[in-house]
Amino acid sequence: MPKTETQDEKKTDANDGAEKEGGDEGIDRFDREQLHHFMREMLLYRRFEEKAEEAYAIGKIGGFCHLHIGQEAVALGFIGPLQEKDYVITAYRDHTQALAKGLEPGPVMAELFGRDGGVSRGKGGSMHIFGAEQRFMGGHGIVGAQVPLAAGMGWAIKYREEDQVCVCFLGDAAVNQGAFHEAMNMSAVWELPVIYVVENNEYGMGTAIERVSAVSIEERGEGYGVPTHSVNGQDIIETWSFVEDLVKEVRDGAGPQYVEARTYRFKGHSMSDPVSGTYRSKDEVEEKKEKEDPISVLRERLFDAEIMTQDELEALDEEARKVADEAVEFAEDSPFPSEEELYTHVYAELNEHGRLFMDGRDR
Repeated sequence: MPKTETQDEKKTDANDGAEKEGGDEGIDRFDREQLHHFMREMLLYRRFEEKAEEAYAIGKIGGFCHLHIGQEAVALGFIGPLQEKDYVITAYRDHTQALAKGLEPGPVMAELFGRDGGVSRGKGGSMHIFGAEQRFMGGHGIVGAQVPLAAGMGWAIKYREEDQVCVCFLGDAAVNQGAFHEAMNMSAVWELPVIYVVENNEYGMGTAIERVSAVSIEERGEGYGVPTHSVNGQDIIETWSFVEDLVKEVRDGAGPQYVEARTYRFKGHSMSDPVSGTYRSKDEVEEKKEKEDPISVLRERLFDAEIMTQDELEALDEEARKVADEAVEFAEDSPFPSEEELYTHVYAELNEHGRLFMDGRDR
């Protein structure tokens, strides 16, 4: 939850501990309850993704499946400070971002299982998680396709003279797509309220980004006059603090913003991609896990500041595992879509020929 005035005025004993000599700068922006919330949410994302990984391995999830393990602080840090009315749109590594925007774990897992109880009625799968009610506008399988759609949302907000913000996530390799450049230019010209977040996990599928980009990820927004930022996406405290301030600026009329979120994925590009041994070494992945795991980073900061105990951490983890287990149970209990569902939601409006086809008279 975003910080409130009441929380500002009320300092807990645990926070006082963070302000002592050698304390942790930045942690005093948040109270104990909110810091525990950060841990609870990221543990849920991690345990959810681990269950998805397990289900894919035994054939309960088919097709593509891209896990967000290692990037949890980016999802929470950029979505948590938003209001319910704000929009989020993303690429195909979308499960945890959907959870962060308020979609329920059960229906999200059911979508991965291809079940009728899924958020897209089992028709979208892993790459196409949607929640229109929560203003989570997908999950898009085509690289970079969501970027001009985000610009369109920004245009609609401005045209209607509303005060929402749209956050658009994209991978580092998507900045080489033409649609990205067109959308950035239009966003700058029209001063659209969109925050473009590049999750720079260092690899576009199996290719290191420096091999395919003549300039750094951070520089990409500067060519269009869009204010450009970079944040440590493995540190939830730094990320949330930065985004909370940035969202307020955009809501107040600052126009589009471009952010490089420096992060790292601990799994392969997709479930069919090896974790290491091909384009990156096992030593590299293990070192990242040891030093830059967003959950471990937060854990150590909370332990050092005496804001969380080992027992409290284990209780939060047990809670997260329970929710993830229940999500799998919900998915398994949900039926597969009926054959008739093949012909629903295909068009926004059926035309004359569509009706004939549906009636079975023009096969």
